[in-house]
Amino acid sequence: MNILQITPAEGSSKSGNRTTAQRWAQLLRDLGHQVTTQTVYRDESADLLIALHAWRNRAAITRFHALFPDRPLIVALTGTDINAYIHSDPEPTINSLRAATALVCFHDLVRDITPVPFRHKLHVIYQSAQPLALARKPARRYFDVCVIGHLRAVKDPLRTALAVRDLPPTSKIRVSQLGKALDPPLHKTATTEMKTNPRYRWLGEVPGWRVRRELSRTRLMVISSLAEGGANVISEAVVAGVPVIASAIAGNIGLLGRDYAGYYPTGDTQALRILLLQAEHSPKFLARLERQCAARRHLFTREAEQASWRELIKGINGVRLD
Repeated sequence: MNILQITPAEGSSKSGNRTTAQRWAQLLRDLGHQVTTQTVYRDESADLLIALHAWRNRAAITRFHALFPDRPLIVALTGTDINAYIHSDPEPTINSLRAATALVCFHDLVRDITPVPFRHKLHVIYQSAQPLALARKPARRYFDVCVIGHLRAVKDPLRTALAVRDLPPTSKIRVSQLGKALDPPLHKTATTEMKTNPRYRWLGEVPGWRVRRELSRTRLMVISSLAEGGANVISEAVVAGVPVIASAIAGNIGLLGRDYAGYYPTGDTQALRILLLQAEHSPKFLARLERQCAARRHLFTREAEQASWRELIKGINGVRLD
């Protein structure tokens, strides 16, 4: 098939949407399709349009559907679609859902947010990650904890740093944060925090290999977001064998499962501090998190993500595409 993929993220962007678009393009090419990825739709013909963002790509979705009403159109629901625009500006998002042949989402609980008339179109496709090339070797001198992701207000990025302030002197917890400060005030906040909090270091924007090296050395990853559409960093941690402590939001619960033991109430510094100390001092608790993450690992493999795309495309075309 000739597939056209539209994403609002520019080619130079390191945003989650661009990363997802690049990964999907390669998966689909490996399935034998021709894939073009661009940020603007210019009335091109295609056998299938994939729009990564219902609200931001509303014009492209509407135009393609008008030009080629009988051709399949897949709309991927991002975090801002399901957590923001479906509530703040619903009409353009609803129009995109209506035009779509199928909807792709990244976690199990998106169904609860999606308007009832469109739930039958939903397909969960978990974002995949590659396993580490070498076995993990966490440091023994420290109990390293990592926070991975660009610094934005919606990520509540300094929550882990706040949680490790004034820990008992016997604690070996040390927090490394990786990611660019996309909200300018957070650059100053993170820099100031490093000066006053000896357990916290902010490494800024780093290449992918440096993220993977951090995962190989850390004991634990924290994702403290206020809202998520299904963070790929959870996939990366789980596939790498790194247990996770997560804010109790739908985007995290939909990936890690309702019975996961590593949740804390969103924005609750004290609750996060308690979980971090429990993970440090209770091998049994840390092992439980590791087992629960390991039980979900199969969901986030490249093979699983590719198989989901194969089945979705087969379904919307009514033919087998091997």
